[in-house]
Amino acid sequence: MNGIKKDINWKRVFIDYSLITLGLFFVATGVYFFKMPNNFSTGGVSGISILLSAVLPMSKATLMAIVNMLLLGIGFLFLGTSFGIRTLYGSVVLSFFVKLFEDLIPLTSPMTDQPLMELVFAVVLPAVGSAILFNYSASSGGTDIIAMILKKYTALDIGKALFCTDAIIAVTSGIMFGITTGLFSVLGLLAKAVVVDNVMEGINVTKSFTIITEKPDEISEFIHQQVHRGATKYGCIGTYDNKEKFVIMSVVNRAQAKILRDYIRQNDPHAFVIITNSSNILGKGFRTPM
Repeated sequence: MNGIKKDINWKRVFIDYSLITLGLFFVATGVYFFKMPNNFSTGGVSGISILLSAVLPMSKATLMAIVNMLLLGIGFLFLGTSFGIRTLYGSVVLSFFVKLFEDLIPLTSPMTDQPLMELVFAVVLPAVGSAILFNYSASSGGTDIIAMILKKYTALDIGKALFCTDAIIAVTSGIMFGITTGLFSVLGLLAKAVVVDNVMEGINVTKSFTIITEKPDEISEFIHQQVHRGATKYGCIGTYDNKEKFVIMSVVNRAQAKILRDYIRQNDPHAFVIITNSSNILGKGFRTPM
């Protein structure tokens, strides 16, 4: 039986995995250099490994690798291979980076005496890394695998369940490492989601143009020939002057937005233009959705 061979764009694969690896490097840097030395337990596998290190005679990096491998095994048991090669890659490479840092640059205490500053880095670096991973349909594994299992076999609200689990980890850190560490962990947990969302918005932001004009052909041609984007055009009637006009809709990146805005200002100063930020654009010319 002849199968359908799917062409693989190896250049695209190389770029995607290079950026995924960069994202994992950011996550590992924040976890090893800032979260682990300060015992900031903001959830996830890193938080679990920090708690376990207080009762088991193993390093946090080693415990993190063990927990990640256990979760991968559980993932294979309950999900088969359906949780994705990128999740597998993320889990293994993150554990590798953290263990590599431990071997090359062993830390026994925080790098500074400024825990609030270190908390900022402990939140921001993994958040930037996670945003890159999400943008390329990847994850760092760990509790994401548990979320996939819960989604498949239960009707639980996964987001709330994971947040409650992370909150329990953060509160437990206060019991095990002191109230100050616990409060920092809770603060980091609350900041984490906000920072990830904002970084993802910044990475994916595009400009959506709605142009009401009496020169639709000139503007449409400029969008096609100079900005190299598509557009949608339809007729309308202005209620103020009762004149027939056209609405042109187009989505461009930030650099193209300046070019298009300047052109409209110079060539159709009477056009009415609405420019909005958009971060979830699906279709040709934009990133395929997760």
